[in-house]
Amino acid sequence: MSGRLLSRDAMRLPNLRLAFRLALREMRGGLRGFYIFLACIALGTAAIAGVNSLSQSITGSIAAQGQELLAGDLRFELNNRQASEAERAFLAEQGQVSVSAGLRSMARLPDGSNQALVELKAVDAAYPLYGAVESEPTAPLGAQLSERDGAYGALVAPLLIDRLGVSVGDEILIGNARLRISGTIAREPDAVSDGFGFAPRLLVSEAALGASGLVQTGSLVEYAYKLKVADPSAVPAIRAEAERAFPEAGWSIRSSRNAAPSLTANITRFSQFLTLVGLTALIVGGVGVANAVRAYLDGKRAVIATFKCLGAPGGLVSTIYLIQILLIASIGILIGLVIGALVPPVAGYFLADVLPVSTSAAVYPSALALAALFGVLTALAFALLPLGRARSVPATALFRDQDIGRARRPAWAYLGGAFASLGAIALLAVVTAEERRISLTFLGAILFAFLVLRGVSWLVQWLAKRAPRVSSPALRLAIGNIHRPGALTPSVVLSLGLGLALLVTLALIDGNLRNQLTGTLPERAPNFFFVDIQGSEIEGFRGLLAREMPKGKIIEVPMLRGRILAFNGEDVAKREVAPEARWVLRGDRGITYAQNIPENSSLVDGAWWPKDYAGEPLVSFSEKEGKELGLKIGDTVTVNVLGRNITARIANFRTVEWESLSINFVMVFSPNTFAGAPHAWLATIIDPAASEAEEAAALKAITNTYPTITSVRVKDALDIVNGLLGQLATAIRAAAAVALVASVLVLAGALAAGNRARLHDAVVLKTLGATRATLIRAFCYEYAMLGLSTALFALFAGGVAAWFVVSRIMTLPSSFLPDVAVGTIIAALILTVGIGLVGTWRVLGQKAAPVLREL
Repeated sequence: MSGRLLSRDAMRLPNLRLAFRLALREMRGGLRGFYIFLACIALGTAAIAGVNSLSQSITGSIAAQGQELLAGDLRFELNNRQASEAERAFLAEQGQVSVSAGLRSMARLPDGSNQALVELKAVDAAYPLYGAVESEPTAPLGAQLSERDGAYGALVAPLLIDRLGVSVGDEILIGNARLRISGTIAREPDAVSDGFGFAPRLLVSEAALGASGLVQTGSLVEYAYKLKVADPSAVPAIRAEAERAFPEAGWSIRSSRNAAPSLTANITRFSQFLTLVGLTALIVGGVGVANAVRAYLDGKRAVIATFKCLGAPGGLVSTIYLIQILLIASIGILIGLVIGALVPPVAGYFLADVLPVSTSAAVYPSALALAALFGVLTALAFALLPLGRARSVPATALFRDQDIGRARRPAWAYLGGAFASLGAIALLAVVTAEERRISLTFLGAILFAFLVLRGVSWLVQWLAKRAPRVSSPALRLAIGNIHRPGALTPSVVLSLGLGLALLVTLALIDGNLRNQLTGTLPERAPNFFFVDIQGSEIEGFRGLLAREMPKGKIIEVPMLRGRILAFNGEDVAKREVAPEARWVLRGDRGITYAQNIPENSSLVDGAWWPKDYAGEPLVSFSEKEGKELGLKIGDTVTVNVLGRNITARIANFRTVEWESLSINFVMVFSPNTFAGAPHAWLATIIDPAASEAEEAAALKAITNTYPTITSVRVKDALDIVNGLLGQLATAIRAAAAVALVASVLVLAGALAAGNRARLHDAVVLKTLGATRATLIRAFCYEYAMLGLSTALFALFAGGVAAWFVVSRIMTLPSSFLPDVAVGTIIAALILTVGIGLVGTWRVLGQKAAPVLREL
């Protein structure tokens, strides 16, 4: 071997074949010392591979099952009006048409003793064009929805059975129609394309909807015209022709290729967030990679010195150990990819009742390749610096037992390689992201957190170095261990700080949202929303509600629906819009007109129109949404309402208190804009002192007297949102826990890497008379101080981040939660003290003689 090492080829530049052979020989001893390395790489790679594989599995299933999820090849949606004869004739020329109507209404028992909000869907005989409605008991859909003895058949969601206390075969009332429950819905093929509903589904026929009397002037009804064509490749052409032939139709057109855009978009956004969390875990694990490589090379000092003394150039030595590191990283990456590939089928099994599509047990090469690339780049980025330090240490220093980690700065080539790898990680994260601005912000936050954590560790060491002398030997030893050369302080603070800060941020955001939903918000929010109040009913409705809840404040406004088509004549579909404002342009918006400034609003720019204004149509726009859309005073907004395009000029901007849950609108028009337009009314009542019994009595009276008015109890809606928020928070916390697990692994690796120095210190101190109890107290003090410092940073950083998200992005009141603070401090202390003592227990039991002979 020495002859080969001294050969001229080896002296000039690294011989890859020789380096590979020597690397394999050195790995015969196994992977001892690299288990933390493997775990860190495998954990981060598995998170990224699993999240992206699951995302591709779900979105791929949505695309593959698009026709069934849409129940057609094309879906034309109209709000508050049916298609005209010309529009219906055009659709009929293209293929088979199925029509459905959706609205919210109140289902009640015949004796008026109970009622519940439902998502009513009325379908024709052609429904569904693709797929099938599955029910219990099983029977043809037409037979289940048919009319018999004056009662129309209906399929209901099982939840409605529970809420009303009825069973299959019983009768319920909807509007003026009598329905017979013929079964429960097990599966509705196009439920996901219809969108999220706050209430259980009630499926009836078109005839039943007509008999109910629910569809009146201004009623909030969504009509969906599903089209099945002979040649699916003609779908783009049909869509283009529909837009050209009916420019003012105001319909929303969707194809089976985009059957569930909201679901797809939410899954994509959520997967991007989880990918970034997985990347955080991988980068945090990179610190563990650096610690493991440094500890491994430190244990190879004698071998490295021998290589150098035999004439091996520094490049050959570095290549040998770089090959080893990459081979071991490949093992970790492979483990992570296997775990990631198993995520879709496993998650699909547990999410079968939640997901509207069936996921397939397939392998997604692009997701696995992306995760593997992240893993390789992370291993390189954090391994090159320890390798560079090992190369720069001369053989004589290695024989003198100098710690590789305290060697001088690596050569520029190693620094450049490490920074290039980190840059490649950042570039890859941004390029592959759906929302690049979010990725840039996230990566910037991680970089800032690393710099701040480094500063925190330096500050802790600086304070420990200048701490006054204490009388306790154990405490004095603990303070010295914090600031001495080669101390664990930077590794411990860096490893735990990021993971704990992430968990604190999510816990505070979740806690503040829950406080809003279950704390002060219900006290300020209305008790009920009442929808589809006809003009002929408004006076009687107002009087009845005043009698039932005499202490309540009633607010009523006219209500229409409209879709924004253009700003200043420019199609909104061609406009670059900030992500936080896209909801304004998505689908139809509730709009109104008003003579005076609405409650919960105040002007911030421009002027309100005068009384009896009769000029060009004007509109007041919500300030926050208007600025996000890039609008200014004097711009024009074109809105399609009831099949007509109306263009209004922005007269002013106003603040809107969305968090109050009162009646608020993005757009409020001048009264002359909709002069003579048919519309219904929207009303609320606010009575914080009303009991549940009073609310129930009022709801019963309104539903029985005005069966076509829809009542939405705000508390029920808040309960649904709270449940969804809980599920989302659980998923996010589980993902963030991956980063914390990586932090714990890095902490364990850092402690293992420092055990050699601690072993020498413990042996010397025991030789000088220190007892095991004294050393245990010293270690406990040290780990407790480090854990407390890390917890304080996590509380500060997480608190600031949560405050920014809640108060600035969500525009909600933000408060610091003491229980989160206490839990964070306890978790940090348990992790640092617990793992620290477990890692050093073996050190305390070492015999002195063998160690002293090596000094």
